[in-house]
Amino acid sequence: MRFSWTLSGYIGRQFAVWVLGSFAAIMAIVFLLDFIELLRRGAGKENAYFLILLQMALLKLPNMARQILPFAVLFGSMLAFSRLTRTNELVVARAAGVSVWQFMMPAIMVALTLGAIKVAVLNPISSVMIERFHALEDSVLRNRADSFLSVGAGGLWLRERSDDRQVVLNARSAHEQEARLGDVMVLIFDGEDRFQRRIDAREAILADGSWTLHDVVVTTAQNRPERLDEISLPTNLTVDNIQDSFASPETMSFWELPGFIEVLENAGFSAIKHRLYWHAELASPLLMTAMVLIAATFSLRLTRRGNALSWASSGLFFGFLLYFLSDIVFALGLSARIPEVLAAWTPATVTMLLGMTSLLHLEDG
Repeated sequence: MRFSWTLSGYIGRQFAVWVLGSFAAIMAIVFLLDFIELLRRGAGKENAYFLILLQMALLKLPNMARQILPFAVLFGSMLAFSRLTRTNELVVARAAGVSVWQFMMPAIMVALTLGAIKVAVLNPISSVMIERFHALEDSVLRNRADSFLSVGAGGLWLRERSDDRQVVLNARSAHEQEARLGDVMVLIFDGEDRFQRRIDAREAILADGSWTLHDVVVTTAQNRPERLDEISLPTNLTVDNIQDSFASPETMSFWELPGFIEVLENAGFSAIKHRLYWHAELASPLLMTAMVLIAATFSLRLTRRGNALSWASSGLFFGFLLYFLSDIVFALGLSARIPEVLAAWTPATVTMLLGMTSLLHLEDG
């Protein structure tokens, strides 16, 4: 049978309605649970007002939507295809000569569109709002604002504050594995932000709760510069603290990540986590398509094999299994046991191949 725009439009609308409906229902449940958790965490906190916690829950919503969307596509697809099979609409279409791939195409196009929107639109919005959420979380729920770190064209900038002083450190280069910074400048201020001294050093090594600076020049406002071979500065930072303080991939737009990855690597730090996240986002449209194929595999079996509840439960179980296995593969990528490109694209690719194989086995196409 030749391609029918009318039939394709109808299937596409049914698919979109069920997917968006599933997405809205899941988001409402997740938002409610997350807001309750924020209320629990905010109990007894001085500045944790109801409206601030509500604002935090809303700020977190786009990031949760980004994570939930693939599973909403899976569940919505299963509901859409199940409805079409129960009403015998797909049976009639098949009798008229429509192949499984023809009536799957509208759903696949909708899934690809949702994947593109997730990457191009939802991701940038989510990155801005989740960054604001983390700032509120640190100030309202964690009362943590004693350190700050950023990486840019000027190198690594780090600020550490204590009760009696503030230390600002800049380094042009870094060697993460050796916990060593190169071409270092340190500015030290007192508890009232008055300048005390500047320290320039060839390198700084972090170990045992202190920075050890070599080939040092110490400058104060009152005295002439003084040269020293070595000097130590106490610190509460560790290498893990510094690595964890880099901007989370979730707080950066998909479009900004390649530039930040380059800056991070030029500064001497690992960008595996950011590259893995970028490739995982890029694979989103493929993952959405794979979810549609898997949903069709389980849903089309409902009329063929009976025992609808069993097949529907199997589809839901597969969704959670995919989430669990994806986390394992991503963990392998983060630990550099497998390339980050392979870790990011494997879940979507394997799921899509499984879906296509199952449909080819089920249908004569």
